[in-house]
Amino acid sequence: MVSTRSASAALTPRAGNSPDLTPPMTGGPKTRSSRAVASATKTSPQTFSHAPQPIVLLWLAVSIPLILWDSAYVLLRPHSMPGGKLHKPIWSLYTIYARVDYMYGFPQWEANNGFTAAQTTLNLIETVFLLAYAGLWYRHARPTGNKIGEKVVSGRPAALAVLLGFSACVMTLSKTVLYWLNEYFSGFGNIGHNSFVDLVVYWIIPNGLWLVFPTYILYQLGSEILDGLAGKVPPPTPTTYADALKKE
Repeated sequence: MVSTRSASAALTPRAGNSPDLTPPMTGGPKTRSSRAVASATKTSPQTFSHAPQPIVLLWLAVSIPLILWDSAYVLLRPHSMPGGKLHKPIWSLYTIYARVDYMYGFPQWEANNGFTAAQTTLNLIETVFLLAYAGLWYRHARPTGNKIGEKVVSGRPAALAVLLGFSACVMTLSKTVLYWLNEYFSGFGNIGHNSFVDLVVYWIIPNGLWLVFPTYILYQLGSEILDGLAGKVPPPTPTTYADALKKE
């Protein structure tokens, strides 16, 4: 009973004094810089960002005009073919390629083979994705401050850009593999007449580039998508810390 009365007395405020119900401070007040670091650490992992590598931008600059040029040739046949009224000067190089690959020449055109035109239609959809990717980056990108000319796009525009770029490269790689497999399973009926040197120079190397570059870009963009889904982001950088200080 003595212990009970002692406990009650300890809980009863004395006259003129009010009980101090404020929890004890475990540390001193936060400084301006500590609040900035906490803010930067809290917000940075929630923002997805994307800075395309120079090789990606180079591939866009090369592949988009080539796809449009090739698509116009296919869809404007026979006027764009050798002897056609639109052939020179825009599609003069197809004089050689139409003899190397019959899918682009008269044998398959006269056979009413629609494979090339069907593939070209998908090429145009792929190009729309690539243009949207480039447009999102160009419109929303800001300098990173790390490398000269390097720009980064953040948030939803970054996520959408990576998704479109990844989808476009999947289409490119799939269609190119399908094109090669079509030749294999047809007994190389459209390219088997070439010499080994002509086949390497005019068919294997040009078409091989559409396997190598999309595969590399798929790996880069796919890694970013996986890291974003897994929540793996780099820690706050000095640039992020400085930006947080400015907001205080």
